[in-house]
Amino acid sequence: MTSLNSGVILVRLFIGFFIQRELTQLLPSGDYAKVGSLRNLMQILTSITSLGIFNGIVKYVSEHKEDKQQLQKLFSTAFVFTLFASLTTFFVLFFFSDAISDFFFFSKEYAFIIKIIAVMAPFIAVQRVFNGVVNGLSKYKSFSKIELTAYLFSAVLTLFGLYKYNLEGVLIAIAIIPLVQVLVMLVIFIKVLREYVQFSKLKFATPLAKSLLAFSLMSFVSTILLNFLETDIRGMIADKIGNSDADIWTAITILSKNYMVFSGAIFTLYVIPKFSTIYSKKEFVREVKNIYKTLLPLFAIGMLLIYFFRQLFINYIFVDYQGMNPLFKWQLSGDFIRLVALVLAHQFFAKKMVRNFIFTEILSLTLFYLFANYLSGIYGVEGVVMAHFFRYIIYLLVVVFLVNRYFSKSDKN
Repeated sequence: MTSLNSGVILVRLFIGFFIQRELTQLLPSGDYAKVGSLRNLMQILTSITSLGIFNGIVKYVSEHKEDKQQLQKLFSTAFVFTLFASLTTFFVLFFFSDAISDFFFFSKEYAFIIKIIAVMAPFIAVQRVFNGVVNGLSKYKSFSKIELTAYLFSAVLTLFGLYKYNLEGVLIAIAIIPLVQVLVMLVIFIKVLREYVQFSKLKFATPLAKSLLAFSLMSFVSTILLNFLETDIRGMIADKIGNSDADIWTAITILSKNYMVFSGAIFTLYVIPKFSTIYSKKEFVREVKNIYKTLLPLFAIGMLLIYFFRQLFINYIFVDYQGMNPLFKWQLSGDFIRLVALVLAHQFFAKKMVRNFIFTEILSLTLFYLFANYLSGIYGVEGVVMAHFFRYIIYLLVVVFLVNRYFSKSDKN
């Protein structure tokens, strides 16, 4: 799985870096930050439109893949959740497009983009649910095909929008990418979906509502609050330091998200399904060590290469964003510690440890907000990335303590 995923990520990185180069070269100062804000909005909607049940679908599909009756209950509940959430999202986005545009883009000029996204809401929800099925079944090869094909089409669409219509073209392309993703997934995965999801037998009922709502709550905290926070911090940087610094911070975070995609796929395809079946501390520690042995050397080598060749990234990808140079050491160090912590933290999803998850996420977000606002006043935009590093040191220590406490209680019971 790691080998397949590595190939997909390398292709994505190569294409993604080319797209970032074109965006930073062709978009005026301040516009690149708008691209980052729209990506934050799309991340928020991937959670809201499916009511945040993605990790719940991954968990229960992996546990009940042989139990058709239980799967039907799961998909009926998911159907009701996504129908309600996507329709609500449509109305909110469509009728409050001016206010939403003003919040994310600091202007009502892009309200039409918000209305396009409103129409895309059901596709965002469907893509998220189907993706949960792919991950829950651990269909590594299908996942790789879907990811790579959808990304290639999305890249072509983004570049066409950029070359033809500049910023507006890019924003429209990002807005309609969920439709592309759904079409690609249906073409590649429809036979398997029909095998596990009996569409004709879906009921307007929610037999697993209580179980899935726990994941909704966790998703709300991790995805929605995080992206609202990033949008707020981007605005803070623009107001307190300048638009060009907001662009620079957006660039370093987009670079980070590009390589962290690799770990995200591993977590949902392997870690959550695996941890769901582990109940003893000894077995858990053995599995964590195996994951670390596979992932950490790969990430360490990759991050060192990025750090030592950072000037090439600035010269040829994030063109003329020289202010990025001092940010690399903090962002890369923070992401490495984050990876170490997230492997352990996925035990919260696997065992539905809602309170522990919410506590650690809110702690992480609060620390980031406080550190970013304080350190940016001293070190400028570099202070925001320093905040990213410091919060994950504390986050890791807390996660280690909570996971250890969970197994200590389990052993006693």
